[in-house]
Amino acid sequence: MIGRRQFITLLGGAAVWPLAARAQQPERVRRIGVLQPFPKDSPEKARIEAFLKELQRLGWTDGRNLQIEHRWQTSDLRKAAMELVALSPDVILVSSTPAVSAMQTATQTIPVLFTQVADPISAGIVASRALSSPPVA
Repeated sequence: MIGRRQFITLLGGAAVWPLAARAQQPERVRRIGVLQPFPKDSPEKARIEAFLKELQRLGWTDGRNLQIEHRWQTSDLRKAAMELVALSPDVILVSSTPAVSAMQTATQTIPVLFTQVADPISAGIVASRALSSPPVA
């Protein structure tokens, strides 16, 4: 037979246990796909490294709470885009108009961030400037 204090202690521990178990859950690993149709040693590598450094400064570390999958200098952009989409990343970073076009063919559901596209409206990547950047004050 347990005493009143032991019962209250047991009851309090049982009430706190779900909170402690939830606190021990590992955080969800986010995934980023990167499609770069350039050689890995091109200036784009430095830009990607700067992007990763800034992510790390913000608390996102590749291998801990972030998984990054790269595709560099690929001759078949459509195949590389499909490979990245098959990995179900949370977002995909792409450089160049041909790479963005390949990614648009591969997915309509995963957000795609792009760089180095001179005129995304004429290229058919976005419908208007309002969709491609925040308004200028």
